Amino acid sequence: MIVVTGSSGLAGRFVVADLKAHGYDVVAVDQAPQPAGQGVPFFRADVTDFGQTMAALSAVDERVRGVTGIVHLAAIPAPGLAPNHVIFDVNIRSTYNVFEAARVRGIKEVVWASSETVLGLPFETPPPYVPVDEEYRPRPETAYSLSKFLGEEMAKEFCRWDPEMKIFGLRFSNIMPPERYAEFPAFDADATARKWNLWAYIDARDAAQAVRKALESPLKGAEAFIIANEDGVMSRPNDALLDEVFPGVPRKRPLTENESLLSIDKAKRLLGYAPEHSWRKG
Repeated sequence: MIVVTGSSGLAGRFVVADLKAHGYDVVAVDQAPQPAGQGVPFFRADVTDFGQTMAALSAVDERVRGVTGIVHLAAIPAPGLAPNHVIFDVNIRSTYNVFEAARVRGIKEVVWASSETVLGLPFETPPPYVPVDEEYRPRPETAYSLSKFLGEEMAKEFCRWDPEMKIFGLRFSNIMPPERYAEFPAFDADATARKWNLWAYIDARDAAQAVRKALESPLKGAEAFIIANEDGVMSRPNDALLDEVFPGVPRKRPLTENESLLSIDKAKRLLGYAPEHSWRKG
């Protein structure tokens, strides 16, 4: 059985649906109401409270038995949605509570939502190179990205304490549901409008796939993975975009015309992640 926190949010809705479609027993946990038709057991719980977090992972009633994994998506999901100290407090405390509750309960499989923002977004300071990857030290620029960076650091210590644990942080790019693809052609008009994340995105269905692949991975320990689509949001070629917006940034290799400038090579290599959706396919 897999517990999904933040199950009513954008990513959570797709993750619950994907896990359910692939035969998993799922329990949804959120403070927000459960979306209509989700079709899985639901608990209203605040994971910034350790007692409620423990209860959500325990045998609260007959609907929760034998939890084997946790997908932790509950968070304030972006900078600017609350005062900085509130974003930091909510995100870091909820992440600690989930990691600690998993440790106490003996749950070894944890996948959680880190963020592309730890890479240095919104790239007011240009990235060190492109495509960016997991090899350089994170550069959090906001209270939100700092909370995600420190979550990744916490994961390392929890896995040092228990080498049998897996805590994989997925650095999701800008999550897009398919109904937003109609907006994409307009992005071409201004190369600077989405330079903040190197014109990247992640289809919500592929975000859910990445979560499932991470849960199913036999690897242990703390790891961080960039999760984006194969392509970017622009029709204009990458070389032209970079020449205009980031002319001094080194290119690690020749770029294909529209490939994602957030490298997903690590996720493809270690998780078997393979994006299946693209705005170019409608």
